[in-house]
Amino acid sequence: MRLLVTGGAGFIGSAFIRLVLARDPSAEILNFDALTYAGNLENLESVAGRDNYRFVKANLCDAEATERAVAGFLPETVVHFAAESHVDRSIFAPKPVVDTNVTGAFHLLEAVRRHGVERFIQVSTDEVYGSIDSPDEADENFPLRPSSPYSASKAGADLLALSYLTTYKLPVIVTRASNNYGPYQFPEKLIPLMIANALENMPLPIYGDGQQVRDWLHVDDHCRAILSLVRKGRPGEVYNIGGNCALPNLEVVRRILAATGKPESLLQTVEDRLGHDRRYALTSAKLEAETGWTPEIEFDQGLEQTIDWYCANTEWVERVRSGAYREYYEANYSRREQQLDRLSMARVKP
Repeated sequence: MRLLVTGGAGFIGSAFIRLVLARDPSAEILNFDALTYAGNLENLESVAGRDNYRFVKANLCDAEATERAVAGFLPETVVHFAAESHVDRSIFAPKPVVDTNVTGAFHLLEAVRRHGVERFIQVSTDEVYGSIDSPDEADENFPLRPSSPYSASKAGADLLALSYLTTYKLPVIVTRASNNYGPYQFPEKLIPLMIANALENMPLPIYGDGQQVRDWLHVDDHCRAILSLVRKGRPGEVYNIGGNCALPNLEVVRRILAATGKPESLLQTVEDRLGHDRRYALTSAKLEAETGWTPEIEFDQGLEQTIDWYCANTEWVERVRSGAYREYYEANYSRREQQLDRLSMARVKP
């Protein structure tokens, strides 16, 4: 198995790389990542020394760098995680989100179209379906009703990717997952932010009344689902990936406070987000029927493990919050790895 993984230094991408190499030590992986604020090579220390793992620092917005990576590595499968994924950031600064999520996806699709792959997996989000009234759940044919620049950019990239199957016969699969959580998540998303703030006795900000409902999926379950689609997914199909755990945000935060032994007086209501979706809900029955995948990690168990990880890695949290992990990159990105950057680009098709 020869995989090009974009955004592989991010939260979900790095978890996927660790999973693949644990399950298939013979797999070859090229990690293509721009190392923007949420990309962190510390997430991949356990695999960094392997001969079958390579890293290239490059941005999908750079069409030439994207072409060199695809042409040089000639992957069998591309798993496209790379994205600007924070909704608040997309509201206040939408251009970088559109640049990365739409234009970056276009550059990648064009490079792959020229060199061919067996699978192209576009990793997307349940947010493309927009807010869904109870008791409805989105299946893969549910209308796309994105509410933020982030979700709109992901919906656009999904449709662009699927158009490459129709027009160019590129074997595209789209996945749409619910909210992920787990170790190594950048502390701007709900669960890691609340854990980090609770551990430091800082206020835990809650948007509006906190009754926005999200489905929670452990990152390892998400990565197992994607790996199942690398092996069994049907080109041209969309697959939802859910955790079967719908909870209001306020309930999640209260569970974090209880698990960390902190008082609810740390809760702080703040003005609601612009265009805030009230409820996300999806069914992953199609994925389960076609691949046999089901989520394995029950939410309370996964949350406890996640809290334990953040408690044991407070220095990691401090580094990513301060940006000091960039110093780690400069200090530990060895000459050998820099040579691999160049060597990995040497296998260009004639």
